[in-house]
Amino acid sequence: MQPPDFSDSEIIARRTLGIEIVALQNLRDSIDKKFCVAVEAIYRSGGRVVVTGIGKSAIVAQKIAATLNSTGTPALFMHAADAIHGDLGMIQPGDVVLCLSKSGDTAEIKVLIPLVKNRGNLLVGMVSNLDSWLGGQAAHILHTPITQEAGPNNLAPTASTTAQMAMGDALAMALLALRGFSAGDFAQFHPGGVLGKQLYLRVSDIYPQNERPMVTPGTGVHEVLLEMTSKRLGCAVVEAAGGSVAGIITDGDIRRMLECLDGGDFSKLKAADLMSTHPKTIGKDALAVKALELMRHHSITQLVVMDGERYAGIVHLHDLIKEGLV
Repeated sequence: MQPPDFSDSEIIARRTLGIEIVALQNLRDSIDKKFCVAVEAIYRSGGRVVVTGIGKSAIVAQKIAATLNSTGTPALFMHAADAIHGDLGMIQPGDVVLCLSKSGDTAEIKVLIPLVKNRGNLLVGMVSNLDSWLGGQAAHILHTPITQEAGPNNLAPTASTTAQMAMGDALAMALLALRGFSAGDFAQFHPGGVLGKQLYLRVSDIYPQNERPMVTPGTGVHEVLLEMTSKRLGCAVVEAAGGSVAGIITDGDIRRMLECLDGGDFSKLKAADLMSTHPKTIGKDALAVKALELMRHHSITQLVVMDGERYAGIVHLHDLIKEGLV
């Protein structure tokens, strides 16, 4: 028996992706006014979108329902086989049923469609074969034209499920735009994880956990070093009268000062002699991700947090790493 030739894997992968790219291009070109009519019908229904299918289409339907939910369109998944064994009770008056099927002629779909229509719910079909049972029964069609699957026998759902997934995204984004779904809305629906934190976590949620290293312009160098060491943030803010910021002293400023003195006496130096004026600052109510952007742009590891014109504290790169933003 000949050992398998794994070098063919690259050819197969490129062929698969090529077929799926063509499927997506054909899908893009097929979008027309009928798509807009279907979107309007779903938008104006006032109910939820019940997404259903069988086999691989059912798995795609689950993803589409999740995407709709996370972008402002209430949705749920209903397996087409389970629907005829009790799950039809999930469908409420005013709901739209979005049915996914490549052929549009599977047995479960043929049983389900009359039941949905008898309940008075709007039926939208996502189907490749317009001449199918689903194609003829649905009030609106989201056409996913597929001429070839990626498998050698043209059987395994590949290009067809890719097209369904993409059509679901197109539908979700169209509805998102109509609803005026904002970044703030997205944050409310995604409070967990990095995406959520980028949209709601603020500097004020972070900096109070840190010490507040502070010296005055007249503070001696010895006391400056003690303040920087005890507060463990690698810096000390030089605070002027009234709480405004005169400058900042960082570990780098100390090293540069020692290099300039070249062994000379530095014991009589004051904070004003060491500090860098005009330090990089951020308002306490700014988003934490903005602080990360500033640190990256200026290649620094901390920002001075301001409460109006007053020094409030320090936000450090390590804080942002701890929150999972990096």
